[in-house]
Amino acid sequence: MQWSQFGRRVKQYSIELCPSGPIDDRDPVLWALVRDEEAIGPGLPRLRYRLPVPPGSQEQVTAAVRQYAPPHLWLGEAQREPGHLGRPDPSRRPGR
Repeated sequence: MQWSQFGRRVKQYSIELCPSGPIDDRDPVLWALVRDEEAIGPGLPRLRYRLPVPPGSQEQVTAAVRQYAPPHLWLGEAQREPGHLGRPDPSRRPGR
């Protein structure tokens, strides 16, 4: 779970999914979730999926991840720079 400050009192949250296999960054549904950034941990890929978490639901999302994901795959919560959600890379849009 990643978060960044948005204004004085609001935090934006996201879940970062780092698949162990290749990412199809031209997938017609998932391309907008793909981010290419420095790896968030040793042995993790640069390409990952970033899923925004609806405001006020971070505790429920965290509980669900902890319930269903193996403990060694949960890296915890980390603060990021403001605006960490970013925007999809338009060059990855299918059909371009």
